[in-house]
Amino acid sequence: MVRKAFKMKLYDNMAEEYKKRHDNLWQEMIKMIHEYGGKNYSIFLDEETNTLFGYIELEDAKLWDKSAETAICQKWWKYMKDIMETNEDNSPVSVDLKEVFHLD
Repeated sequence: MVRKAFKMKLYDNMAEEYKKRHDNLWQEMIKMIHEYGGKNYSIFLDEETNTLFGYIELEDAKLWDKSAETAICQKWWKYMKDIMETNEDNSPVSVDLKEVFHLD
């Protein structure tokens, strides 16, 4: 199992909309996340900076990387691009975080 943490950035005044969209996460996205080995997925918001901190546990990091190629992931990115920083391909600007401590 791989623990992955990352950060992303919301545009100003978009926290409520971001939460609303995730509260109504499409069933197809949930299925894809699980099919590509993702579980125990959480996203936290630093309200002072609009920075999102994500954490997900993966069965296989290489399998997870392939999830970005799915049609449902591409559709989700396009849906989210108006409320957060994105790359040219609509993927969120995401910075992986280095694990410096873990305790079970």
